[in-house]
Amino acid sequence: MELSTFWFLLIAVLFTGYFILEGFDFGVGILLPALGRDDRERRVLINTIGPVWDGNEVWLITAAGAMFAAFPEWYATLFSGFYLPLLLILIALIFRNVAFEYRHKRPDAAWKARWDTAITVGSAVPAVAWGIILANIVHGVPLSADHEYTGDLLAALHPYTLLGGATFLALFATHGALFLALKTTGDVRERANQLAGRLGMVTFPLTAIFLAWTLNIRQNTAAVALTLLAILALVAGLAANRVRREGWAFTGTTAATGLLVATAFTAIFPDVLPSTTDPAGTLTTTNAAASGYTLGILTWIAALCTPVVLAYQGWTYWVFRRRIGVANIPAE
Repeated sequence: MELSTFWFLLIAVLFTGYFILEGFDFGVGILLPALGRDDRERRVLINTIGPVWDGNEVWLITAAGAMFAAFPEWYATLFSGFYLPLLLILIALIFRNVAFEYRHKRPDAAWKARWDTAITVGSAVPAVAWGIILANIVHGVPLSADHEYTGDLLAALHPYTLLGGATFLALFATHGALFLALKTTGDVRERANQLAGRLGMVTFPLTAIFLAWTLNIRQNTAAVALTLLAILALVAGLAANRVRREGWAFTGTTAATGLLVATAFTAIFPDVLPSTTDPAGTLTTTNAAASGYTLGILTWIAALCTPVVLAYQGWTYWVFRRRIGVANIPAE
């Protein structure tokens, strides 16, 4: 396997891990006003992701860093062409992350309500924006022969990309509801289980249509197989939720989210950013890659560091694996 192909696969794995892990904690934030009926219940929801949300964001930082080092042309074109939605994501994440730290600093309800709104909006905006960005990568964007983005913000907003935004919002919300059903006890658990079932009635058709449209735009045998697996995983997860097998249900949406992202990356390979205007402007794993020497050094670094990072994050999830409920939250 060529090193450029290896690094494309590694970046795809990093983004897949990011969407799986950040997907459920975005979902928890999105559902905060729907499932948290009082302050103690909202604290339960926040505490389910409290030990892990910042670690989940490391996957994005690592993926962006790997893209910058291994595919500088891809990084430069993508981040310059989509700087407005990416800036919006960054601002939303800043407010969201600050809200996690500041909502408990004062006891009055108005203070907490404002930060709770920041958590909800700061979770929903990135979910929609990432869906739009990933859909644009699959669809292709206007690029010149010099690999410069020649479109504007409106060029990135069309029915397919807007469907991508809606799909990711619904899928993350469902993923988050099933995570809460798995991690909580009592009334919160019951409501999360019921809400996941209702959300699934929206999430499934959106996901199926988005995947079918994706294959209509770009298709290969592997992408078709991954699409079928993604749909089966989502159906299995929603079915498991109906019979209260919460671990299997969460596994189903985990697989569906990962397979959806994998479908997108598989569908475009060997391109990394297709051009819709000038075919010469299309970025591929060959013309967007760094030098072979650089990729070789990066491969050794990744081989040494990746197992350590994965082991640490896995240990974090294991330590905080138990369910929590209102009984675990002291009254203020």
